[in-house]
This record gives sequence, structure tokens and C-alpha cells, in this order.
Amino acid sequence: MEWINVEEDIRPLSEFRAHAASFVDHVKRTRRPLVLTQHGKSAAVLLDVREYQRLVLSAGGGMPASAGGKVPPL
Repeated sequence: MEWINVEEDIRPLSEFRAHAASFVDHVKRTRRPLVLTQHGKSAAVLLDVREYQRLVLSAGGGMPASAGGKVPPL
């Protein structure tokens, strides 16, 4: 996973609501996480699905066969 670019990858939740599709495109293209803030504090992180799966697998959270391809929550 790429490191966060402080100038591009920390955005307010209100801006995300207004431009969600472009933010998702940005995360997919850069493969960097996007930190969303609410009231000036970090509130959530948006990750590319491939990066999320890589994190889950590298943390030892492999998917059991019975999961049917679903990724368990962290």
C-alpha cells in the first residue's frame, strides 16, 4: 500500500458526500487510502478493495472456504 499524501488523501466527509464517485476513482487509481474527517478529526478510511484484501490476508485473516469469497471484517 502506498503512503498517504497529506495534501491529496485527507478530505472532509462533506466533500466526500458531494464527490463520492471521483473519490472512489482516486483510491482505485492511486491505491492509497483516503482519510475522511468529520468536525476536523479523522473519522473513516476509504481503501481500494484489493488493498483491503491484501491487508486482511497479510494480517492472518485468510478467508475460510465456507466464506464463499466474502472477506471477513477486521
